Amino acid sequence: MSTGVWQSALTVLQEAEPPSIPVGAHAMTVVIEYPPGDPGAPPHRHPGGPAFGYVIEGEMRFELEGQPERVLRAGEAFWEPGGDVIHYSDGNASDQTTLRFTVTMLCDPAQPMLVVVDEEELAQRKHLRAPRPA
Repeated sequence: MSTGVWQSALTVLQEAEPPSIPVGAHAMTVVIEYPPGDPGAPPHRHPGGPAFGYVIEGEMRFELEGQPERVLRAGEAFWEPGGDVIHYSDGNASDQTTLRFTVTMLCDPAQPMLVVVDEEELAQRKHLRAPRPA
């Protein structure tokens, strides 16, 4: 019996140990597309659970609370733990090309999927943000 391509078709992009998933949670997968130079969503969090993503096209400026900002390129994966962690940036890092990425979120039905963080809270938590380039 010959071996199939399926045996070598899998590539692991990332592995993570997310926080526990609440009973009754559901998964939601979305595709987000930002035009060139778009700053993306304002600082926010996903209180209902973790989010796992993959950059399909372009370059994403990605920053989570406590981690330095980095640029993710097409073919790279990311995740965020959800809960109280602020997601500062998911904007398009290029002013020339479109950014498209997919995100799968595990959502506690008792929590909103996304909550924008206001300026007052950002100021209160600025000590938790990684140093920014000068």
